[in-house]
Amino acid sequence: MADVEASVRDLVDRGRDCTEMALTQMGLRRKINLLIGEWRAAGGGDVLPVVRDRVRLRPLKKKVADPGRTIVRR
Repeated sequence: MADVEASVRDLVDRGRDCTEMALTQMGLRRKINLLIGEWRAAGGGDVLPVVRDRVRLRPLKKKVADPGRTIVRR
């Protein structure tokens, strides 16, 4: 999911349409919320860690199409 978030941030930073990736991200979040709801309904009562505080925002991994070409990263 962190890769999807990085991709959305990259598209937004470049002024590109991020609709498809943002919908994918929302779908993943929805799935996680459903899983947490099922876990709680099954008796899970532990306090879940706030993982977002521990996850560093990672830059998007870019593929180099031409090995002789230099990509300038911000």
